[in-house]
Amino acid sequence: MLRFARNKLCALVRPGLTVDSANLLERMLDPNVKLGTSTPKADPSGDYAFEVFRKAETIRPGAQAILERKRYSSPAAQAARRRRRAAPSMAGMWPKSRADIFLTYCTNAQTAQKEGSGQQIVPLPDNLAVGADYGLTVIAGASSSAQQFVEFIMSSQGQQILTSHGFTAEK
Repeated sequence: MLRFARNKLCALVRPGLTVDSANLLERMLDPNVKLGTSTPKADPSGDYAFEVFRKAETIRPGAQAILERKRYSSPAAQAARRRRRAAPSMAGMWPKSRADIFLTYCTNAQTAQKEGSGQQIVPLPDNLAVGADYGLTVIAGASSSAQQFVEFIMSSQGQQILTSHGFTAEK
């Protein structure tokens, strides 16, 4: 398998709320701040958000339970969980999510920021950072166009396209 890109979790923050990487955990723990995530087990970004909560526990004992209790899942995300389908992206949920901070893939956050009105994207600090690696492989007997596709994805142009959509490129 060849890793071709990486995606990280970011915090998508509503306009008017002051958040940066250094104070993100404190803001997420603030009882007056509503925290949203995708639905764990229905959408991998929800599972990754819970990994952030586990990391928060090592920084501040008790944080994991607080974050798990207070996290908000929109009605659309809850319905998706019941249907065992992935939750809709944050880009389509922001107005309805009622979250002040929403943990999502950086790629989703970038899309939501373009579609929305002033949301801020805050990178998670290193001690809370969680990400996904994306890999590909060409199986034996595949057509030559499969290999050409891989070569394009790994090319400077392919990696630039991935980066423009919020992925971390491998080259």
